[in-house]
Amino acid sequence: MTSVGVGQTTPLAPATRISGAVWIALLLVYVVWGSTYLAIRVVVESMPALLSAAIRFLLAGALLLGWVAVRSGPAAVRVNRRQLFTSGTVGVLLLTTGNGLLVIAEGTVPSGLAALLVAVVPLWVVLLRAVTGERQGWARIAGVLLGLVGLAVLSLPGIRGSVGIGGVVLVMIGAFSWAVGSFGGTKMTRTENALVASAYQMLIGGLGCLVVALARGEQQHFQLSQVTTRSWLALAYLVFVGSLVGYTAYSWLLQNAPIGLVATYAYINPVVAVFLGWLVLAEQVGASELVGGLIVVAAVCVVVSTERRVRADRH
Repeated sequence: MTSVGVGQTTPLAPATRISGAVWIALLLVYVVWGSTYLAIRVVVESMPALLSAAIRFLLAGALLLGWVAVRSGPAAVRVNRRQLFTSGTVGVLLLTTGNGLLVIAEGTVPSGLAALLVAVVPLWVVLLRAVTGERQGWARIAGVLLGLVGLAVLSLPGIRGSVGIGGVVLVMIGAFSWAVGSFGGTKMTRTENALVASAYQMLIGGLGCLVVALARGEQQHFQLSQVTTRSWLALAYLVFVGSLVGYTAYSWLLQNAPIGLVATYAYINPVVAVFLGWLVLAEQVGASELVGGLIVVAAVCVVVSTERRVRADRH
């Protein structure tokens, strides 16, 4: 799962030329994060949901923190209590609740549909901004309303019973939690190094997944002998490519590219996810998924484009 306006943004210079490195990093985020929905679906075929998420984030967080410490020295990974609290709060909202509910839901919800349901995160962020007093233009409000229509259409498979409605609801709650974590992270004391912040988020979010997994008794049904090779490979992909490469590329983009350009991943990721789900897992794309997905993507395009115009006007 991903988010728009996650907080480690910095003021940007007016209308600078977009470098090749930015486009490469953006392409990585497009493809890598779009493919994680498929990888999660494959992992949960033979592994307990939250235990697999805990392994993913704890390992990825430890590797990222270790890499920063080796590259920049132990002092680079030190944070104060407020920064650790911020990382912990964001990590729980984004990874334990947001991604955790997604992982559980993908046991019954197709990866492409899950990605389309998550695509509304930027719209929830706009609503949270409005609730907290930030003025939103009519175009953004219209985009949110349009997105809610798309969300209703995407819910039809669950209402009709072709997909478990419980899984659809879990994805929606997870997406809202991700939006809250993304928005709230911008209001709290942040760690200067985005990679260090990401590492602590993954470590604390992973611990949260582990605690909930143990409380659910997932360990009682976890037998290494029953885990398939493709689930192990998918988990390795999530750790090294989805978390390390994806998070690193995204964190770098937030500091080196216009946020409006970075935010375009929000309507590219679901397209990639739907295509990969159809190609690899033969997931069917019904009329409601197609129509609802197009509506949601159009709504996110409206919101992201207004964000880009506002920031351009400010410069």
